[in-house]
Amino acid sequence: MKKNKIQPETLLSTLWIFVLLNIIFRDLHQFVKSGFIEEIMTGFVNGIKITDELMLLGGILAEIPIMMVLLSRLLPDKANKWANIIAGIITLAVFATGIPSLDIDDTFHLVIEVAAILWIFRIAWKLPTHNNNTATHA
Repeated sequence: MKKNKIQPETLLSTLWIFVLLNIIFRDLHQFVKSGFIEEIMTGFVNGIKITDELMLLGGILAEIPIMMVLLSRLLPDKANKWANIIAGIITLAVFATGIPSLDIDDTFHLVIEVAAILWIFRIAWKLPTHNNNTATHA
């Protein structure tokens, strides 16, 4: 049986959804960890004070993969290539900030998330940097 080839834009968007689901599950999974809710209620998590500004920064950084779900389908190839690469680099940098506090289940999800981002890089890098659909006039 022959498989249909998935368009790069569709695969990129799907991979960003996959990354997001892993991030969300990893974050939600923390709530069942003993003492985590109590730690949140103190206003500090992993020794970091939770402020409105930090929450805004977190929201902005979380918006990057969310935005890439849509932009991966809408942007022209050249912009899509660079948007995915830049968004992937920023997302990997955000992942790196959590490395000191990783436990075994966080590490499991992080490995999967990083693999997906690397796959995003591979697909994005192969996108053409010029439009092949330009009309020629006779």
